[in-house]
Formats: sequence, structure tokens, C-alpha cells
Amino acid sequence: MNKTIISTLLCVMGTLIGNASQAQNSWVIGQSAPLSGNNASFGQAIRDGALSYFKMINKQGGIQGKPVELITLDDQNKRAIAGENTTKLLGTKGLVALFGYASSTLSLDAMPQAEKAGVLFFAPFSGANPVREPNPVVFTMRASYGDELEKMLSFWTGLGLKKVVVVHYDDTVGKQNLAVVTEYLAKQGTKPQAFSLERNQKVDHASFNKLVALKPEVIINTVLSGPAATISKELTEYGMYVPMSSLSFVGAQQYIDAAGPAGAGVSISQVVPNPGSHLPIVRECAKALKDAGIDTPLNSAHLESCIGAKVLSEAMRRAKKVGDHEAVLASLRNLGSYDTGGYTVSYSPQQHHGSKYVELGMVTRSGKLRN
Repeated sequence: MNKTIISTLLCVMGTLIGNASQAQNSWVIGQSAPLSGNNASFGQAIRDGALSYFKMINKQGGIQGKPVELITLDDQNKRAIAGENTTKLLGTKGLVALFGYASSTLSLDAMPQAEKAGVLFFAPFSGANPVREPNPVVFTMRASYGDELEKMLSFWTGLGLKKVVVVHYDDTVGKQNLAVVTEYLAKQGTKPQAFSLERNQKVDHASFNKLVALKPEVIINTVLSGPAATISKELTEYGMYVPMSSLSFVGAQQYIDAAGPAGAGVSISQVVPNPGSHLPIVRECAKALKDAGIDTPLNSAHLESCIGAKVLSEAMRRAKKVGDHEAVLASLRNLGSYDTGGYTVSYSPQQHHGSKYVELGMVTRSGKLRN
């Protein structure tokens, strides 16, 4: 055989072997999150919760002897950028999963790309319908918004409050949240009033007056911490008290920080245990956060992301091939019941939604969330 041909073949083989070795050198996890913009504190908490857990795993020797690498790209809470980030992440060598996108809206352009690539799309921070539609690669960890809304509505209507106003975004996801409330209340012979906002819109005095004009007996909030906190502050300034419950989507700590004293008495649904509890998983995640050098106390977003990172780590541990996205997807799909330390998830080829856990927490005067 010609020496030039032999030399070329050896180079090609060396490149292939090198690439294969590189692909299996670590477990690469991709994430798009709002690290800047109007939901930055929430996105940073999502990143930090997962990053701290993966750092702890790496200090212990990694998974199957290989370290975990989390790559987080900033999407500024904008759908288009999240889609672009996903394209970049899917082009990363060794990527085994996409993880912890901060909302359903930020997931909309990512999920089809993940499906086309056959890459696991795991634990988006949303219980909205779009992330719960049948998809071979999409697996959620938290309860649905329907589960959350039914919990809070059963509480308030059980106290005899009937005039419900839903604060929602004027987009597909927001209207779906309104529809869930409408369907629930229809069974009781009533219907909610709707107060819609454009995504990223601030609540000014004029729009707040329109909300007050609806004369709510209870407000169901399905928007982010910024507008939710503004509504609470305006109610306090006007000397009005209207009971309000918020979806977990608000980000409990983010809302508490933004609302200040005006947040007292507001209830927020929680899809993970209280960060102040003494469950093993809470203690483990709090320690991981502290050991990672993050001074912020553990909050719900940290905890949910940390639990998600632990579940994903278990799927990687059980994967039959290191650094292989198909093996990780198959492992998660067949994970079965897994107790993370007081919070249990369950997955199968027919079960893509890991938990239905929902608790209502109330913000205290001291700025704590108590169940």
C-alpha cells in the first residue's frame, strides 16, 4: 500500500480515536438561563443550584470516573436567544442532555431541536402544558400548573371566595393558565375575571387601577416576581387587602426580595420541599451550595435545580456508556422510582413527569416562606 495512503489512514484513525476519547472525557450538560435581564436572579439561582451539586459530585470523583461539566448560556429571558443558545449547545461535543430551562416560553424553540437531535431535555422550570405534551426526549420533574392552581383554588373557594381574578401573560402559556382556572371554577358554576399583561411589561398605576376595578376577592398570579411584587406594593399603598396566591413560576425568594414587607400574607405554591426543612435532600443541597462558595441562602429555585441535578446524575450513573446522550436518555426513561432524600420522582417510557408534589407556602412578616 502507498505510504501516503497509509499515513492518511493513520491520521484519520487517530482523529476518530481522539474525538471518541474527548466525547467520553466528561459528561457535558447544556443549559440556557436568564443570567441577565428582568428574571436574572431566578436564572442565576437555577444555574447555581445545579452547578453546586455537580461541583460536589466532581470532588467525589465524578460519575463513572468522569467529571460533569455544566455549560450555561445567558438567554436574557428571551425566547429567540434561548433557541439560538440551544443550537450552540447541541453543537457541543460530548453533550448528553439539556437541563433546567427557566420557563415554558424559553423551552418552546429548544424542545423541537432536542427531539431532532435525540438529546434528553430534562427538568424545565415550568408546569405549563407545552412542556407536558408527548415528546420522546422531554421529561419534567415538577407538578403541572394545573396541579398547583387546583391546590390554591380549592383553598380559597373552600373559604367562600368566589370572585377570582387571574393575572396572566397575554401569550399561549398565560392563556392556558387562565383556561385551567376557568375550567376548575366552571364546575362550581362561576368563572374568573382575566387581567392580562404583555410579557416583560411593568405594572403601572393605570394598569393597577384596571385590576382594582375588577373588584377581586382573590388574585391568582401566574406572572413573574416583578409584576407580582408591584401589585402587592400597590395594594399596600392603597390600604387594600386582597388575598393573593402565586404559581411557583413566580420564584418564591425572588418575589419575597422584590415585594419586601408588602409580600406578607401572600401564598406561593411550592413544587419542592421547603428550603428550611430538615429533609436529607435539603441538607445535602444547602451544603453543596455553601461548599461551592455561594453565600446566598438556599431557596426554592436552588433546591429544585439541585434536585434535578441529582436525578440527572443518577441517570448518568446508570447509563451503559459514558458520555453518550442516547445512553443517558435511555437510562432516565427507565429510571423507575428514585428517592432523592425525601423527594421522590418516578419515570418510565410511559411516565415522563416525575412528580405531582404541591404544597402552599405563605410569606411571613419576617420575609420567610412557611408551609
